[in-house]
Amino acid sequence: MTTGERFERLLHIMDELREQCPWDKKQTIETLRPLTIEEMYELADAVVEQDWKGIREEIGDLLLHMAFYARIGREEQQFTMDEVIDQICEKLISRHPHIYGDVQVADEEEVKANWEKLKLKEGKTSVLAGVPNGLPAMVKAWRMQEKARKIDFEWEHKADVWKKVEEETAELKEAETLGVQEKVEEEFGDLLFSLVNYARFLQVDPELALERTNRKFKSRFMQMEVLAKDRNLSLENMSLQEMDALWNEIKKQ
Repeated sequence: MTTGERFERLLHIMDELREQCPWDKKQTIETLRPLTIEEMYELADAVVEQDWKGIREEIGDLLLHMAFYARIGREEQQFTMDEVIDQICEKLISRHPHIYGDVQVADEEEVKANWEKLKLKEGKTSVLAGVPNGLPAMVKAWRMQEKARKIDFEWEHKADVWKKVEEETAELKEAETLGVQEKVEEEFGDLLFSLVNYARFLQVDPELALERTNRKFKSRFMQMEVLAKDRNLSLENMSLQEMDALWNEIKKQ
């Protein structure tokens, strides 16, 4: 079978499920939404773990969801899968004039800059209009900063960004001294935003970096629990210094 024939098979199966399966019949775009988000996070987990078997499986699950949305779109007489595919193909061609036209680009940065300019020409009201409100806050900060950078709204030097981090840290400390919780929250947010910006200059994905730290912490903490149990100790009854000693032992391992 060709790739196209396999895709047609998926759409045919989706049609059969929608017409015959009680669960599939009841689904709407609203009921699918949380499931789609869950599938996206499962794919993200597989990517972090570099689990290629998992990535393949999760891509398939997401492809099924796309087929499901397209089927419902057809039922509601809003769009068809053919229209979905045609639209993305035309978008890719129009936004890559350096491939399908006579535009010359020097590097990937020019490609990204042209992409944003073309989006504005297509009727986007803002450079930031394409950033979904529902994104996790750290990912959203990264995406907005990246898009702003494409129109040169950006610090020139990494040292300048770090100065901003230090400035926001000082403002957070000042707000903490004043004791106004709303101001503390605001300044803490500003500090996180500036740290995301600094991460970009370090070429570090802050969301991925934090996720890896989360997993490292979870693994070490669970190992500490096992170690304490093996020694007939209870973490609840141990001092911070005693737990820290176990923690450092785990780190050395």
